[in-house]
Amino acid sequence: MKIVRDELLIKKGDFFDSRAFNEILLEIKEAISKVVWPLGSGQFSINPKAKGNGVKPIKNDCMSHLETLGWELEHRFSVTSGMRPGPLDATKVIENRLMALEWETGNISSSHRAINKMALGILNESLIGGILILPSRAMYKYLTDRVGNFQEIEPYFPVWKNLKIEYGYLCIIEIEHDSENIETPLILKGTDGWAEYQKV
Repeated sequence: MKIVRDELLIKKGDFFDSRAFNEILLEIKEAISKVVWPLGSGQFSINPKAKGNGVKPIKNDCMSHLETLGWELEHRFSVTSGMRPGPLDATKVIENRLMALEWETGNISSSHRAINKMALGILNESLIGGILILPSRAMYKYLTDRVGNFQEIEPYFPVWKNLKIEYGYLCIIEIEHDSENIETPLILKGTDGWAEYQKV
């Protein structure tokens, strides 16, 4: 899997230029590079069938790699009083606060919720930062219909860039397949697509 670009929405505080924080970013980028299809192939090839591939299984290799580096998966936390959203895909403790990572597998509304959840966590100081991973438009067309994607959320970037945050980090990473091949097996749709493929 390759990274097309990083869109930095918020970067406030000297810590985010430090070697320690850059190591966190390298962990995330390395974990993204671990995502391959078919399994064991060494790269991420996609069958270019419109809306033909599932989404949820794609993030598994990334999350498994982060877990080996001390990240906690499916971490539940309270964003604010009376609000307890779904779990964050992965978190790691930095400076006594959490760094959050979300890999989008839902629709564009889910993407907005993910960014807002992390932004609110930064505002109330329960998170130090957050990163959302989204497919590119080129990849999106081969995935489950209406999944959140970079280009569709891009017009809203000024909203988050203008938040009154004094200390924190918020970024969106755009990802894409390495190649296309009509012989590549379709990624099954559903949460256990990887496991189902391995049974074949």
